[in-house]
Amino acid sequence: MLSRGIIDRRTVARADPAVLDAAWSSARARVLPITREGLVPLRFGALAYQAPDVAQRPADAFYLGADADAEWFAAVTDTPLRGRLAGLRDVGADLDDRDAGLLVHAVALLNWHATHRHCPRCGTLTEVGDGGHVRRCPVDGSTHFPRTDPAVIMLVTDPGAGQVLLGRQPSWPAGRYSCLAGFAEPGESAEQAVAREVAEETGAVVHDIRYLASQPWPFPSSLMLGYRAVADPLVPLVIGADELQDARWFTRAQVVDAAGHGLLLPPPVSIARLLVDDWLENG
Repeated sequence: MLSRGIIDRRTVARADPAVLDAAWSSARARVLPITREGLVPLRFGALAYQAPDVAQRPADAFYLGADADAEWFAAVTDTPLRGRLAGLRDVGADLDDRDAGLLVHAVALLNWHATHRHCPRCGTLTEVGDGGHVRRCPVDGSTHFPRTDPAVIMLVTDPGAGQVLLGRQPSWPAGRYSCLAGFAEPGESAEQAVAREVAEETGAVVHDIRYLASQPWPFPSSLMLGYRAVADPLVPLVIGADELQDARWFTRAQVVDAAGHGLLLPPPVSIARLLVDDWLENG
């Protein structure tokens, strides 16, 4: 899963340009180059950092924070990178806690800057501040922050927790089923979103909704709130035509022997897999 960041983000300090300049020019500074497609270089299974060009800190160098080892930055590059390149979906689950947290942070900022370059009030090209965590309009003075959209993802079980309700989208690989999910709407609590999304996607009515865990999901800007809920498996499912290709109840035996039943579970990088694994281990 991706909820493993351990770096001090230095939220207050990064608002001071002098602090950022000192961090960039420090002998401890390390920079993660990242392409506009979100690819980063790897070396021996870890992120391949570089020393910065201390002559100037570019506007698209994002300050990610600091720890006892380094001042950590990510910098967008248009220069072809050498060696093995990979994206967060590919290697996020395999990185250690530090690298996973830094890469999630970098990808989230990369995606936000790529799609929010202009002031939503007047259309002026905004300026980057606070080490990549703010964009300011030079015309109307407004300040804009990275967008984070709350989304719910839920593992629905029968009352005895012996079965789980999983769905699949038509764009997924053959056999892939995962937890139901959707975005919270304005004026809606996360628990209300859980009940509404399950009903819209499958027709099931859930109760005993309880929070389990959360995960940043920067594709492009979600915070996934993970829940458990209970529904009656005897009530026929009604698949929302605009929501899913299929949804069905799976027994514990089917999930344990997923490959033997032609079932492809969600990848380890996702909170969906954590929810499934938690159910297998703890019921």
